[in-house]
Amino acid sequence: MLLAYLDAQRRHVLGALDGLDEEALRRPVLPSGWNCLGLVRHLALDVERFWFRGVVAGEQEVIDAALTGPDDAWQVGPDVPAASVLDLYRDQSALADAVIVRTPLSTPPAWWPAELFGPDNSIRDLREAILHVTVETACHAGHLDAVRELIDGKKWLVLTDS
Repeated sequence: MLLAYLDAQRRHVLGALDGLDEEALRRPVLPSGWNCLGLVRHLALDVERFWFRGVVAGEQEVIDAALTGPDDAWQVGPDVPAASVLDLYRDQSALADAVIVRTPLSTPPAWWPAELFGPDNSIRDLREAILHVTVETACHAGHLDAVRELIDGKKWLVLTDS
């Protein structure tokens, strides 16, 4: 059930962007300057990859990237096709799912990023990691809903026409 709710939020993220062209996906709409592709890349690298492959599974490559790599997940170069960013998100979600399905929910994290978040581990097990990622993904899906409406007026969910 947890994975189904997480997957619903992932689909919301991608669905909110469906039909936007390259220019619209790269256009910053809010004063902070982020764009839709940057947010999706952040979800792929800083959320899906970081929490599941790094924190839960303890994959050394992911840990090394978190501790020593550039902090540029929100940046998408002009030479990077939008489709490759969306595929990166799908790929990282699939890799995260592989961690989730092979790991018991009560499994504690293999790594805690004390260097980034301090020594107090706020994620006690896989269950809490899934809940954390679901909440973060839902929050960003809402951001994308608002930005999409500002870009072209499209709304993700309309409950009434009045």
